[in-house]
Amino acid sequence: MRLFLILAAAAAGALSTLAHVHTEAWWLPLLTTAALATGVWRSTPAQAAVIGWAYGTGWLVAGTWWLFISMHTYGGLAAPLAALAVFMLALALSGYLAAAMAWAAWCRSGRLVFDVAVFAGVWLLAELARGLLFTGFPWAAAGYAQVDGPLAALAPWVGVYGMGAVVAVVGALLAWPFAPRVELSRRSAVRWLAPVCGVALLGLVPLLAIERSQSSGRLQVSLVQTAVSQDEKFALEAMPRALDWLAQAMAQSRGELVVAPETAVPLLPADLHPSVWAELRAPFEGTGRAALLGLPLGSFDEGYTNSVVGLGAAREDYRYDKHHLVPFGEFIPWGFRWFVNLMNIPLGDFNRGALGAPSFEVLGQRLAPNICYEDLFGEELARRFQDPARAPTVLVNVSNIAWFGDTIAIDQHLHISRLRSLELQRPMIRATNTGPTVVIDHQGRVRHWMKPQERGVLEGVVEGREGLTPYARWASGWGLWPLVVLGLVLASVGPLAARLSGGKGRAP
Repeated sequence: MRLFLILAAAAAGALSTLAHVHTEAWWLPLLTTAALATGVWRSTPAQAAVIGWAYGTGWLVAGTWWLFISMHTYGGLAAPLAALAVFMLALALSGYLAAAMAWAAWCRSGRLVFDVAVFAGVWLLAELARGLLFTGFPWAAAGYAQVDGPLAALAPWVGVYGMGAVVAVVGALLAWPFAPRVELSRRSAVRWLAPVCGVALLGLVPLLAIERSQSSGRLQVSLVQTAVSQDEKFALEAMPRALDWLAQAMAQSRGELVVAPETAVPLLPADLHPSVWAELRAPFEGTGRAALLGLPLGSFDEGYTNSVVGLGAAREDYRYDKHHLVPFGEFIPWGFRWFVNLMNIPLGDFNRGALGAPSFEVLGQRLAPNICYEDLFGEELARRFQDPARAPTVLVNVSNIAWFGDTIAIDQHLHISRLRSLELQRPMIRATNTGPTVVIDHQGRVRHWMKPQERGVLEGVVEGREGLTPYARWASGWGLWPLVVLGLVLASVGPLAARLSGGKGRAP
């Protein structure tokens, strides 16, 4: 197999990630997916596996290279080892796509409907595997690049993974004229009709746009962006100044709800001077205002949690404990202690919070906190919608991605939050350490925005929403199992097509 083909596949995968930052280029992944399908259909299963592996590795290295900063700049891991770790992670996670493309090549029949169905089905299964297995790492999933494209209309129906499957359908249709010629009846008649159908599909999908939510009232919010560099985050000499600024910012904010980022207070309440904790709570006691504040909770005996506490509301005991923990950052996978020991990052083994936690009620709005990359897991956020009467009206994300510097991770995380708003038709307010601190409406549009890397408070208004999207209904009850079943059904039509064609259509 030619090295050029492998490098071209890796380059195509890497190129697709541009649309995850500059979402106006939503069409780019459709073309790179078409190039992938063309290469796969022209290859043996073994060759297709290599092509899929190269495409996936290029895709993930380009989409998550900023992990190098956390390991090298802040963790002190030698640069070659940090770069190797990013590459090996991408290589391992791309194994799912490699297996998927091998199956697509093996099932190649020369029949348009069957081949496109198999390609979309195995693509869907590969993305689901990456998003679910071993706690999941769905960053840069294909659907996120479509948040500003016509396929965004599918979000409240099928979610980000369903959108990714349709990306694969369109890519396969665009690739069909360049697939190997197969002598089957009426083959030539559909040769160039397929890409026309792909373009028509892009034009028809917006007709599926729906509005399944209604206003539940407005809330004035103040979102604090602390802008504490990661090398100062846990430095004892810098902490007093940072906490003093935080207390003043929260006290002087005008919002009915004030939100401070993940670990805005980097110490346990018991480790704070009583005057500091009293100063943070004072603006919200008996004033009718409320706050959500990120900090660690727990004890040596009980264990620790990455949490958000609610201040000033009727429920004084409100706390949200992060459920979906970050490997290596919040728990250490079995067998990787040696890798963690190579770095100087204050890592911990946190306890997991409950899935489907209750909301924080403020002035008639039900606020559902989530912490950092928990908003990548829409199916887990959907669990809070099982009871429509108690479903959240506003989603609240508190984050600290200063670990990754001023990189594309900031823009990528913004688009991930926007996709969650589209899926569930709920606004998302984001209070972050280094950005982006924003107010996103229920249609995924950024209404208020603060420049990243700057310290300050974003004042804005958020409109809560009620009502359930189709995605919220089925994902709250069944998780992602309906998509798993769909992927398996689509992938299984390949052997049927091979039987119908007597094996004549398979690539050599």
